[in-house]
Amino acid sequence: MAEGAENSGGKKKLIIIIALVVLLLGGGAGAWFFFMGDDAPEAEVAEAAPLAQPAKLEPAYYVILPQPFIFNVTGDKRDRLVQVKVQLMVRGDSNESTASQHIPLIESTLLQTFGAATVEQLRTPNGRADLRQQALSSVQNAMVKVSGNQVVERVLFTGFVMQ
Repeated sequence: MAEGAENSGGKKKLIIIIALVVLLLGGGAGAWFFFMGDDAPEAEVAEAAPLAQPAKLEPAYYVILPQPFIFNVTGDKRDRLVQVKVQLMVRGDSNESTASQHIPLIESTLLQTFGAATVEQLRTPNGRADLRQQALSSVQNAMVKVSGNQVVERVLFTGFVMQ
């Protein structure tokens, strides 16, 4: 009788071990399929991407604004002093020369945009990204008025200090 009890206990252990092995193998296979995925959608995207891009993309140039922007921003408890170093990304030689020619207009436009910011906006990465987008829109609008072209593709903050 003792052998029958031991034998049924051994069978239960064997069934549990087999079930765990099957679960582990199934989980491993599922993880492999999840991480390896199907390459077909990526191939479709890769084929569609060249069609969406313009035929000839001009090289990017960076126009460095000579002085960092230093301005005050209002806050809930006290005002803060902010320093931002800015570079402009343009495409092509003609846009580079146009941006360089109109640096005083660009600086004035950026200073007006930065002056409207608040401490709460500048504390968060999303707020700084919003400010960068507002700066881009302002600069592009100003450049359209004087040159008929947007000229600037991106406004880049290469240095940002808030005290």
